[in-house]
Amino acid sequence: MSKHRFRRIRRFRFNLPQRVAAGLLALFVAQAGWLICHPTSGFSHAGVLAGRLEHLPLLPPWLPFLGAGVMLGGALWWVTRRLFGNLGGYMALALYCFSPAVLQASAAPNDGILVTLSVYGCVYTCIGVAHAMQGPRRKWRPRIVMLALLFAAATTAHGAAFPAALLLGLGLMLWVAEGRRGPILPVMLIALGGAMLVALAVCGFSLAGFASLLRWDELRLGWSFWPAVKFFGVLPNLGISLASLCAVGFYAMNSRSRFFGNTAPLLCVLFLLLLSFNDAPGTLWALPFLLTFIGGVFADACEGPRRGLAMSVAVFLAGIQVVCCMMTLAR
Repeated sequence: MSKHRFRRIRRFRFNLPQRVAAGLLALFVAQAGWLICHPTSGFSHAGVLAGRLEHLPLLPPWLPFLGAGVMLGGALWWVTRRLFGNLGGYMALALYCFSPAVLQASAAPNDGILVTLSVYGCVYTCIGVAHAMQGPRRKWRPRIVMLALLFAAATTAHGAAFPAALLLGLGLMLWVAEGRRGPILPVMLIALGGAMLVALAVCGFSLAGFASLLRWDELRLGWSFWPAVKFFGVLPNLGISLASLCAVGFYAMNSRSRFFGNTAPLLCVLFLLLLSFNDAPGTLWALPFLLTFIGGVFADACEGPRRGLAMSVAVFLAGIQVVCCMMTLAR
């Protein structure tokens, strides 16, 4: 038994791909640290304090949000590398680590980065549960527990995060689990029940505290193109905008790219980009799904007959985003 456990622990390797990812995340932390130490008119430490962290006075106010930004980058890297290989992971994580929108959300107290992490985690954990349902039941349990914890985080982070994650996650589960859809509803009910128990425990099993924690007043949804137009139409996001155009064009022209791994994040992007939640546009929530889509499409392009050209374009677009981000920080 001990030998088996030791082998499982040694499965993790800190090889070149992991070192590149760690280096990019270190650059992300350095940029966020710069913003924390040099706040400008656009970066304020007095944002909306989310996640009920007012009860942790010993922590610096920005620390949980910076931690959430690093965790989201790690999750993005893990998903894209697992689905698309190293090239997809490098592309997605490079654009993420030099995204001014993510850096803003990670450098000051606000609920945006926490919501984004919980929604992205819920959706891809739902997909993981659906894949696990094709195998033995013993593999279901850890993923269901993780899904319950992520649904609890989404429930408490923003009033609209839970229904958004539930709709996207359930829809993709039904798509993946073709022929095994029967257990989906019971599994989802177990995960949701566990999420409610976790949220109640956070409130000390107080129903009044639980009701205030949910913040259902934020559930008012709307549809608007303007947040997406404003995101893609500004210089700090130029590299991401150009990469998105190239990825959509390649996806439309190349049938090889139109498979579940690329189509699922694209559908999530289209859904979240059009949503607005009171004063909180869904562009940040959609960003990791967009970067997953970009990473997947460029990974396909780099495996095609024009591999050299595709890799050159990917490096060029990532470089543009790095330059635009540095210019934004300098201002």
